[in-house]
Amino acid sequence: MRLILMGPPGAGKGTQGSVISERYGIPAISTGDIFRANVASGTALGIQAQQHIDAGEYVPDDVTNAMVRDRLTQPDCRPGFLLDGFPRTVEQVKFLDSLLDEQQVRLDGVMVLTVNAEELVGRLLLRATQQGRADDTEPVIRKRQRLYDDQTAPLIEEYAARDLVLTVNGMGATDHVSERIDAALARLRR
Repeated sequence: MRLILMGPPGAGKGTQGSVISERYGIPAISTGDIFRANVASGTALGIQAQQHIDAGEYVPDDVTNAMVRDRLTQPDCRPGFLLDGFPRTVEQVKFLDSLLDEQQVRLDGVMVLTVNAEELVGRLLLRATQQGRADDTEPVIRKRQRLYDDQTAPLIEEYAARDLVLTVNGMGATDHVSERIDAALARLRR
């Protein structure tokens, strides 16, 4: 199964991605995790990414695409994967389409988690406190929400035109959201 998990920052993509990964035996690939690993390793791409992350901006497509290409060509991705946080722009959609064409595979679905804006801010402020994440301040969180609305949400329309979108309510307890996701994926597999 090859899936994309979409939703604004704080929608629960990381949490639900881990659940989906374990249940379906596919790696959950988070661009945030890829960025943090490159930053921690001090790679050239990581240094470039950190400058944008600190400013509350998306990492440029060329940097992100290079990191994603490297990850999706790893052997554990051959049977499938779950992308979390990618693609975020129309150019990244084109890049992913091209990469999947090269591998002669296709996407099976695009799962979209929906959560109201104030819940998102509360979740991310709590995460910042619990995990000590300096990039999760309220102004940066709200900026990311605007960026998501402006740049990423239109991608849902692109994937909807391909009949790939599965919308899931991301509000409520983690287990309840997981149950909704399982039900949506069951419809996908029919």
